[in-house]
Amino acid sequence: MIRVVLADDHPVVRAGIRAMISADPELTIVGEASDTDQAISLARELVPDVVLMDLQFGTEQTGADATRIIKQQSPAPAVLVLTNYDTDGDILSAVEAGASGYLLKDAPPEELIIAIKAAAAGETALAPAIAGRLMARMRSPQTSLSSREAEVLQLVADGEPNTSIARILHISNATVKTHLVHIYSKLGVSSRTAAVATAREAGLIR
Repeated sequence: MIRVVLADDHPVVRAGIRAMISADPELTIVGEASDTDQAISLARELVPDVVLMDLQFGTEQTGADATRIIKQQSPAPAVLVLTNYDTDGDILSAVEAGASGYLLKDAPPEELIIAIKAAAAGETALAPAIAGRLMARMRSPQTSLSSREAEVLQLVADGEPNTSIARILHISNATVKTHLVHIYSKLGVSSRTAAVATAREAGLIR
């Protein structure tokens, strides 16, 4: 039996996923979390085989942050990201945090079940569109942003000033400015507005 912890801040989404997973006799949900702190606690207490993790919880701490913490525990469960977001920054932050797979919430139920079983077996489970995006990114790294640069630019897009970005990411104002200089250089722009517009068009941020 594959033991799963489900982490998503929307009760209706959790109910739908629970129904899909419960229909498979090889899977069982042993815990549900509505925020990242709960997800981390349940992963530590229950030691499931797989944590099914959303990326955004409406808090400063993201699913990628929680994934990084969960993967530091021993033994560490596999973490399978299930989200609505498919930007390069989101994908990279999750993969770099140690996620075993990345699926979008519009994936067919059978694809989700297969991915959970693959993650539990120690395999990588990427939706075809996500795998294609990662391959494209590897082929043209000069037009890509690092996961930290994507985080900075996403916060710029959300309207956050440099001081807030520094506080949220626990870095200095100078580091924020350095990241922005690198972002402008990579994207061939000279302003925050142009950087956001260009990155959105390229699918680098939401």
